[in-house]
Order: sequence, then C-alpha cells, then structure tokens
Amino acid sequence: MNKILIACFIALGLAGCAGMGSGNTTTGTRTAGQAVDDATIGTKLKAALAADPELSALKINVDTTQGNVRLRGEVKNMQLWRKAGDVARKVEGVKSVDNQLVITG
Repeated sequence: MNKILIACFIALGLAGCAGMGSGNTTTGTRTAGQAVDDATIGTKLKAALAADPELSALKINVDTTQGNVRLRGEVKNMQLWRKAGDVARKVEGVKSVDNQLVITG
C-alpha cells in the first residue's frame, strides 16, 4: 500500500511538471484546463501501473499531451509491453497510446 501511495505522489508531481503550458491547440500549446486534464490522465495511469505487480511504474515514463499518451522506459518482455499499452488505453480520457517501451529481457 505504501508503494502505491509513494508512486501516486511521484506520478502527481511528474504529471504536474509535464502539464505546464498555456495557449491554444492550433499552435501546439495547451490551455490550463488541458494541462490539468493531461496531468489527471498521467496520474491515473501511473497509479494503475504502480498497482500492477508485474509492471514497474518507476521504469515507465508517461507523457500526456491533449489526451495522447506516450510510454517510454523498459519492460522485461513483449507480454508486459502489450499489458502496459492496454492499461494506458483503459484510462479515461486517453485518446491514443504511443508505446515506445523497450523490451530488455
């Protein structure tokens, strides 16, 4: 339980940093509301990854922009690569997933 809480706090902090920016979507920048939405998606996804005993949330980097999620980092095999993508797709608000995880096993 403590690991999940720690991962959630880390994810919240990282998601907050990733969500900085303002402006409109036509120029590639985000409004404050979009940044909050992206931070929420990132936090929910990091919590879901941390709750899964097979996936290491600390080895998976989540970047979210306008609902589009990019996963980077390492997993041990193709099954976990697919699982991480599936977990991301199930998070409310996710529009697409770009799975750039590297298989190390």
